[in-house]
Amino acid sequence: MNGVINVYKPTNVTSFEVVRKIMKICNTKKVGHTGTLDPLASGVLPICVGRGTKIVDFIMSDQKVYNAQLKLGVETDTYDREGMIISEKDVNIDEKTILDVFNSFIGDIEQEPPMYSALKINGKRLYELARQGLVVERAKRKVSIYDINITRISLPYIDFNVTCSKGTYIRSLCYDIGKILNVGGTMWNLERLQSGIFKAEDSILLDKINNNNVQDYVISIEDALKNYDKLCISSRYERLLLNGVKLNNEYVLNKIEFDKLYRVYIDGIKFIGLGMRDDKGFKITKLLV
Repeated sequence: MNGVINVYKPTNVTSFEVVRKIMKICNTKKVGHTGTLDPLASGVLPICVGRGTKIVDFIMSDQKVYNAQLKLGVETDTYDREGMIISEKDVNIDEKTILDVFNSFIGDIEQEPPMYSALKINGKRLYELARQGLVVERAKRKVSIYDINITRISLPYIDFNVTCSKGTYIRSLCYDIGKILNVGGTMWNLERLQSGIFKAEDSILLDKINNNNVQDYVISIEDALKNYDKLCISSRYERLLLNGVKLNNEYVLNKIEFDKLYRVYIDGIKFIGLGMRDDKGFKITKLLV
């Protein structure tokens, strides 16, 4: 069994527990998820199986869409409602101010990961250090917020949708918005609506997957990468590509853009992997056969 299952993760279940269940159902250890969802969060969690684990990084690199709820006036040590409350304030802010602050986050921003996260520093997970009562310096990371749309304001709660790059912590976004509004903020609820091409409306609930029907929900590796343009190359170059050789024939290169990943097909039929062109030629960067 090779491919991707578009799983809808319920709340109060860890991403690893989802992986473990799919391992058991598919009877294989070659299973991996494509971006952690906190136990509090629900939503799209694409699970790669078999040779599908070779494309985990490519799925993870796609943009994400979330539906989130922020509670103003509360700060917790985890930046979400499961943490210990460390400050509380009254909230009396006009909607224009809220809208202006939200819009100020659209674009490329620097974001500090929360202490309660799976990132490693000196070989230790941040959440392991946090549980020991330790707070360490975390380097800020550049992430991109492509769009934010507030769907409801009922203070102290604000519901919003956000489209963002990989590596964006919605908990940190809520925390930072609360800081700028000078009342504090905590992520109260989170649902991932989309991860790349994988959408919530096309997903399958975790508890609906079993040994008898799992094959029905496996998306092929080829289809899981359909957001990459298709590139057809003659079979005369197949052996070279499969052996990692760069093609520098101008006849081949004249239709290929620089620094762009393509789904590569031999004679337009046989899918072999992902490839990219640089100033020295074109080669397969991820062989998938």
